[in-house]
Amino acid sequence: MTSDVPSSFDVPSSSDAPGSTVASFDAPGPGVASFDAPTVIRTKRDGGVLSDAAIDWVIDAYTHGRVADAQMSALLMAIFLKGMTTAEIARWTAAMVDSGERMDFTDLRRDGRPLALVDKHSTGGVGDKITIPLVPVVMACGGAVPQAAGRGLGHTGGTLDKLESIPGFTAEISQAQIRQQLRDLGAAIFAAGELAPADRKIYALRDVTGTTESLPLIASSVMSKKIAEGTRALVLDTKVGSGAFLATEAESRELARTMVDLGTEHGLDTRALLTDMNVPLGRTVGNSVEVVESLEVLAGGGPADVVELTLALAREMLDAAGLDAVDPAQTLRDGSAMDRFRDLVAAQGGDVAALSADGLPLGAHSETISAPRGGTMGDIDAMAVGLAVWRLGAGRSAPGERVQFGAGLRIHRRPGEPVAAGEPLFTLYSDTPERFGAALSELDGAYDVGDAAPAERPLIIDRIV
Repeated sequence: MTSDVPSSFDVPSSSDAPGSTVASFDAPGPGVASFDAPTVIRTKRDGGVLSDAAIDWVIDAYTHGRVADAQMSALLMAIFLKGMTTAEIARWTAAMVDSGERMDFTDLRRDGRPLALVDKHSTGGVGDKITIPLVPVVMACGGAVPQAAGRGLGHTGGTLDKLESIPGFTAEISQAQIRQQLRDLGAAIFAAGELAPADRKIYALRDVTGTTESLPLIASSVMSKKIAEGTRALVLDTKVGSGAFLATEAESRELARTMVDLGTEHGLDTRALLTDMNVPLGRTVGNSVEVVESLEVLAGGGPADVVELTLALAREMLDAAGLDAVDPAQTLRDGSAMDRFRDLVAAQGGDVAALSADGLPLGAHSETISAPRGGTMGDIDAMAVGLAVWRLGAGRSAPGERVQFGAGLRIHRRPGEPVAAGEPLFTLYSDTPERFGAALSELDGAYDVGDAAPAERPLIIDRIV
């Protein structure tokens, strides 16, 4: 998704924006050219290439409130439509890193040795609760995970929204607490805060302006936070399929390659797995319902696909951290990963006693979709399920909107499983029953019950280093 238009934006003139209510703003420092938002927007709208100075200016100006949300929304849509060159993506990423502080944990020691710092990031999927069981697995194997996590974006759920469904849990923790948890426990899951604050603002805009599915914006968003958070190694879970942000496997491969290259350029040992997102992961989609399913995995059970992906990513993380001699599956069998998760929840203010299906919120109202006939469950469209759960209240339609922790969906029959006529296929949950109509409309045509099982697809498609 790059532009092949050779024009370059260097020194704009605010005089070509007659009637504009937005003045041109001086970049800091003597002798530096002035820029203005309308010209930057038009340059990208018309397929031009933004210069390094233009990118630095617009990111800094937006971070500090000198570019309005409406103007940045227009620029994001222009990027969405026209793309960015490799050089533009690299500079946009670096500018977002430089918009805030960078963490450094190289001085931290455990048993006299430097921490084995490693992190993971998913490009977003439906039912993707993998971070919740994965982090404690890596903790139990001796790794240290500084996890700067995000909230829901478009049709995909956010790790922070899910974890905050645990009463008392907070992701708004200080850097001092992050350092202490990394040293003493082996992980902290936190909001990015002052890490790449430009991305925090842009991320919220993308969620509500239809600009989520952009390779340059996804790559720069992910990597700016991960470069700034102070990890030494990074494993990327890049989604492919109907529930992914990018439509084709070729685009997902390009995204993975772009992110791996960005990480490598910044000194991170970075690798990526391409994983299937045509069907939701596991049997639950939402906030608290996904926490409950993650607890099942930590207890040694849970859906096979969630366990498979958790362990595959854990092995990649442990290899990158130099801990590949440890078997991550053992931590699920012996309960050590569950113990680490409880420690992590308690450290961040969560009520450990609430870690049960009865202790976490569930929508006060429910609707069930029953099988119209007997047979075999066919494919389930991940995108449709994600949008249905968003309609139920698990996601946002405006920046800063509160999500419903109990909103979600349970999948009773996954693809290939036998179905009896009249039995439940899906149960939907919400605190606002007027939302059910729109959610049910999203699911119309998103599944089928037939006579034969759908073709099996590998969960892990490829590995990119």
